[in-house]
Amino acid sequence: MTLFGIKLRLPTSAEATGAAVMGSGLWVAAMGLLRAAAITVEPYDAGALLIVILWGCLSARLGIRIGTGHRHLLANICISGVLLLVYQGAWSAVG
Repeated sequence: MTLFGIKLRLPTSAEATGAAVMGSGLWVAAMGLLRAAAITVEPYDAGALLIVILWGCLSARLGIRIGTGHRHLLANICISGVLLLVYQGAWSAVG
């Protein structure tokens, strides 16, 4: 399968799990740094940060690496935008 001319690969279950664990750990570290810097983060913003960090970790396993070219960066930005639009829609639907 290709996306914007990028050959995607299917990660194994272990790779996907590792990416999810790494993304969750990075999110916890980011939230800790924000708290240590006395920056208040609303739940909506924390969830959006989690989604973007998890996508960043998983996209590397799919073969989308933002450091390897403009197409990879474009794919990552577009998919992050779509994920955030869906997240915004879910928040709007709930309340």
